[in-house]
Amino acid sequence: MLSKKVKLRIVFLTLLSLLIVSIIILVLQSLEKNLVYFFSPSEIYERSDISLNKKIRVGGVVKKYSVKKEKNNTTFIITDYKNEIVVSYDGSTPNLFSEGKGVVAEGKLKDKKYFLADKILAKHDENYMPPEVKDILKEKNKWLFTLNNKYYILNSIIKC
Repeated sequence: MLSKKVKLRIVFLTLLSLLIVSIIILVLQSLEKNLVYFFSPSEIYERSDISLNKKIRVGGVVKKYSVKKEKNNTTFIITDYKNEIVVSYDGSTPNLFSEGKGVVAEGKLKDKKYFLADKILAKHDENYMPPEVKDILKEKNKWLFTLNNKYYILNSIIKC
């Protein structure tokens, strides 16, 4: 026979385990509802289970000479060098958005070849330096130069 103290421990550990499992289930369900999937244009063409009414992300490279801006609307083509999808976006594009650069568009598919974007995320490479950082370096008399597309900072110039 188990003592009263052991029974209380078993009950406590069982309740604690149930609480932990239920918290994990709630977190996973919440993540699934808020998860936005990322697809390349080729994946969009190949898959049949992509819903037209569900918010997704399409990623790839902005095709050269495909950007057309009219007032507040921007139309461009995202490619993965195998397939392409036309993207329409109402709003101002990010500063890093340009042809030949990586981009992720978030929105809904109109059909397999046309995407209506709510948000545009432009990618940049590891060599990017914000203009604000450049200005701060100039103010502090640091010398900034590039070599092989990488930034280097000199603390002072040695005069001979």
